[in-house]
Amino acid sequence: MRMHYRLFCVCLLLWPGSIPAVEEDQPFRSAPEKPNILFLFTDDQAPDTVHAWGNELIQTPNMDRLIEAGCSFRNSYNMGGWNGAVCLASRRMLNTGRFLWHAEAENLQQRVKQRKMWSQLMADAGYETYFAGKWHLPTDAEKIFDHTGHVRPGMPKQTQEGYNRPIEGQEDVWQPWDTSRGGYWEGGKHWSEVLTDEAEAFLAGASRSEKPFFMYLAFNAPHDPRQSPKSYVDRYPWREIELPASFQPRYPFAEAIGAGPTLRDEALAPFPRTPYAIKVNRAEYYALVSHADTQIGRILDALEKTGKADNTYIFFTADQGLAVGHDGLMGKQNMHWHSVRVPFAVVGPDISAGSRIDTRIYLQDAMATALELAGATVPDDIQFRSLLPLLRNERAEQYEAIYGGYIDLQRMVVDDDYKLILYPKVPVARLYNLAEDPRELNDLAAKPSSKPIMRRLFASLTTLQDQTGDTLDLTRSFPELAE
Repeated sequence: MRMHYRLFCVCLLLWPGSIPAVEEDQPFRSAPEKPNILFLFTDDQAPDTVHAWGNELIQTPNMDRLIEAGCSFRNSYNMGGWNGAVCLASRRMLNTGRFLWHAEAENLQQRVKQRKMWSQLMADAGYETYFAGKWHLPTDAEKIFDHTGHVRPGMPKQTQEGYNRPIEGQEDVWQPWDTSRGGYWEGGKHWSEVLTDEAEAFLAGASRSEKPFFMYLAFNAPHDPRQSPKSYVDRYPWREIELPASFQPRYPFAEAIGAGPTLRDEALAPFPRTPYAIKVNRAEYYALVSHADTQIGRILDALEKTGKADNTYIFFTADQGLAVGHDGLMGKQNMHWHSVRVPFAVVGPDISAGSRIDTRIYLQDAMATALELAGATVPDDIQFRSLLPLLRNERAEQYEAIYGGYIDLQRMVVDDDYKLILYPKVPVARLYNLAEDPRELNDLAAKPSSKPIMRRLFASLTTLQDQTGDTLDLTRSFPELAE
């Protein structure tokens, strides 16, 4: 992908960096023809796993080239999940455009058969649709896309040896490059490479078609099992990996928030967490991210060969983040920054290269944006919002506040500079000043001066509960905040 591309790339990669803001006098102009849409989706990719956003160790040259070519959204969120498989809720919201608990209700009622999903709305607008990779929804992807490659399950098969590891001083029998354990290697070729092979084949055919295309390419990577070729693992010697600033042996409320030893994601590393185990897990995580980055580069190169790159809008994001050692946690079933935020960015016609928009968005805004770009009919009950008004400087704020929820165990609101996290079963409230403490290292909830702020955020959260279909009564657990 050369930097003269006229791409609108919603590069969903969020990490602080000195990137110039979008200029007020530079309007957004749509391409003259109906544009192609390419959606690149990774799985469990935290916002601190991109070199261009300040992680000097990780190698992500193709994600970096996307970021350098367009506008970055530094604060992209996922709303949460209704079970441990947060991926499912994220993808359900993305493909229906419905907020968290509305999406869950429809999922339970199987109303998916009645509601047209993203690909179907694109098809109605005249698009040839294609899917390959992780789907993880009850709807049959082959019935709602014109073409499909491999449709993968929620995760590659994990093995018992892949849990509770590594233990310092003991032999580690599980290795990322061991193809005998299946997982990403099931079928004989790494799943990320299979997805890319299929994407290249579709793009070769699309180059000869007059119809615009909508491609939804969903990597399983870097979800565990964190398997990649040895050459990628060798890039990251575990001794060179830095521990997260928030490293701790145990998260103090892990069991009460549903992130204890019985949660599958948390069982990947030993309890209590050790520096050695976290460094090895992070090294393997980085290796799988870098391997996926190479495949993204192949897809971008294949797009250029079609001759249609100048009229293609690329979206790149992840379904949610991941802890991998931050705060003593391993999974994504928590409300901290590393798990609720994802990478996100925009490259395209008249979008300043290396520019930035700081307002908070949801990653699922990608759907409404793509529909608007395609000239598709957007159903009235789509709740997520198009990003185009932000890019056109027609508004400065996407949402007044950001909501987060996980089962009935966790709630979150981000409003102005503050984040309030609530654990109703304990009950415990945590407060962070994100402007001064973006890594959430200093909990302010115990300070008397914080109570007015917490009450204001609590009121904001109850408003968001109404909007998202959340029926959990928080006033019983936190009567002092409801006053």
